[in-house]
Amino acid sequence: MVKEEKLKAVEDMKKLIEQYSVIAIIDMHKLPSKQLQEIKKQMEKNTIIKVVKKSILLHALKGAQKENVAELETIIPLQPGIAFTQFNAFQFYLTLDKLKSPTFAKDGDVTEEDIVIMPGPTSLMPGPVITELNKVGIVAGVEEGKIAIKKEAKIAKKGDKISKPLASVLRKLKIQPVKVGVNIVGIYDNGKLFKKDILSLVGETYINKMKDAYRNALNLSVSMFYPTKENIKLLLAKAFNNAKALEKLGGSK
Repeated sequence: MVKEEKLKAVEDMKKLIEQYSVIAIIDMHKLPSKQLQEIKKQMEKNTIIKVVKKSILLHALKGAQKENVAELETIIPLQPGIAFTQFNAFQFYLTLDKLKSPTFAKDGDVTEEDIVIMPGPTSLMPGPVITELNKVGIVAGVEEGKIAIKKEAKIAKKGDKISKPLASVLRKLKIQPVKVGVNIVGIYDNGKLFKKDILSLVGETYINKMKDAYRNALNLSVSMFYPTKENIKLLLAKAFNNAKALEKLGGSK
């Protein structure tokens, strides 16, 4: 990129930064072009998504006249993208998170959930692939001229790294255990920067955390015999059961 083109790219990017109040920084690493184009197409009415050179983005942020927007410099990845949207930060994160699509695993990918292979026939022809299946923990044999899985096997747990042999086997079995989508690093919204650890609480994650907190607080209050409107029935039931137990103990003497 020649100097004039770079200056123009910086200026165009700066104008977008100053125009939009909600700006997301994206990590484009391992995001296939096909998925990116599909996401752009689905979001085009409300969002502009651009792949950008890190140097261009840094210069644009430095030159932009906007409150606290320079904080975005601290979260720019090696392969950045940037999105300008009309959604608020949490709406945007939740909307993009739902656009993830399944794909075949590659060596080094991390599983988002357990991978369990169920018994039954496959479309695979007999041959060396049986050895490949056995090496990753899948018991297989030949039935009616095709390879069949003999018994259920958990071949990966949530959070495991997928090896090259396992990725090859999953592809042969037509299993797509990895979800691909836009990896949002952080979002600037009207002067405030929300990083991924906060954004990821939106939706079911936040609701589940609130439910867990309620259950833990309820259990603690019951164990301490601290009466509240929420736990009084549990405390009365516990007291009744304790009284019955003491009555039986007294009667046995």
